[in-house]
Amino acid sequence: MKLLGIGSRINHNEYGKGVITNVTSQHYWVTFIDKGLETIYLDSKFDVIEAAYDDVDAVSFYDVETSLVNILKKWSDVSEIVPIADKYKGGKLILQPADESLKPYELPIDKFFHKIIMVRDRLRVMEQRINASDLDEQGKIDLQQYITRIYGSLTSFNVLFKSKSHNFVGQRSK
Repeated sequence: MKLLGIGSRINHNEYGKGVITNVTSQHYWVTFIDKGLETIYLDSKFDVIEAAYDDVDAVSFYDVETSLVNILKKWSDVSEIVPIADKYKGGKLILQPADESLKPYELPIDKFFHKIIMVRDRLRVMEQRINASDLDEQGKIDLQQYITRIYGSLTSFNVLFKSKSHNFVGQRSK
């Protein structure tokens, strides 16, 4: 089945006459005279009044939006929402000095966890900037290995993550 292009005119049993204004991998977006904008499946039943067969790039707005969000996540320091393990929600971190005359320092674990996530996100951005830089390959490899060792130093904090998929991963032994 050859896809109709943008600008094709159709007559649909339910919606009436309209013009195709966008084509995705599964739908035609059609602006109908009486019903306004509707999406119909590519294999819907309708009569073609006038066909336009331009090359159709079957990428939906959703696909473009998803790609843009992924690019922004990759190249910005905007952090994803990473949940803390349920057992630590509402808890507190207490730093007790060895000297009993000194007061302990208390910090909500959620706040501490957020700081850890910020460190991880900034390391990821640094990795991407290193990869995109004009350093020679050996320089990039050396810096990547250094960052991997930093991740390894942070694995102690993995107990705070709700999902193992968010854990820090250092250099794996071979």
